[in-house]
Amino acid sequence: MTNPLYLNPVDPGRQPSCPDAEWALRCQLAECYRLIDHMGWTETIFNHISARLPGPAHHYLVNPMGLNYSEVTPGNLIKCDLKGNRIEDAPYEGNPAGFALHAVIHEHRPDVHCVLHTHTTAVSAIAQKEAGFDHNNFYGAQLYGRVGYHRFEGITLFAEEKARMLASIGDKAVLVLRNHGIAIAEASVPKAFFLTWIVQRAAEIQLAGASMPGPDTHVHTAVRQKCADLAAMLVAEKDVAEMTFYALVRKMHAEQGTPFFQ
Repeated sequence: MTNPLYLNPVDPGRQPSCPDAEWALRCQLAECYRLIDHMGWTETIFNHISARLPGPAHHYLVNPMGLNYSEVTPGNLIKCDLKGNRIEDAPYEGNPAGFALHAVIHEHRPDVHCVLHTHTTAVSAIAQKEAGFDHNNFYGAQLYGRVGYHRFEGITLFAEEKARMLASIGDKAVLVLRNHGIAIAEASVPKAFFLTWIVQRAAEIQLAGASMPGPDTHVHTAVRQKCADLAAMLVAEKDVAEMTFYALVRKMHAEQGTPFFQ
């Protein structure tokens, strides 16, 4: 029998015990879920975006299993430990396919506070190709030196794969999951979204270029490195990731006629 919770998604709202910093992160993460949906980058109820909470326990927030991204709210995000166990009572379970990937990054990469996983058509097509990203377009050049690759081992469910995924990403911000998709590991939710947008655009343009006759114009290694360095500087010094994220959040709410989470 169908669980009525999934016919009428529950938003428990803010609990009295929820600290201000956690609630602010919940609001930001929920906006990110809605924005990923608005951009058309979802995979029905699958995939995940997680945000690590402050503190030594490495607890993190992630979407409930069974809800569309458009149904995620600050209150119904699940708080998990590194084994995927719920920390607090909630009407929903998490998706076990997300725990291995997200948990190992949150546990071992203190610089990472948000992990964003997608497999859009463009991204999955690049992940299927042996060469991966070629860094020969404007967006691809910004990814130079920032991408790791992980061999496909099937659906990411098992703890035994954790160490291998961690080794594959190393200190990189982008992990291409071969024959699958990508995982973005960044210092904040806006930075993770912004880098996802760059990766998505790089993939789309690379695919479009590959469909056209004639040789590509290759970008020199020094220019690729310059592009990657300048992109990192703009994110670090000019807050372009946060500006882009909230500009698109505003645009989304304006187009949908919906209120901001707060």
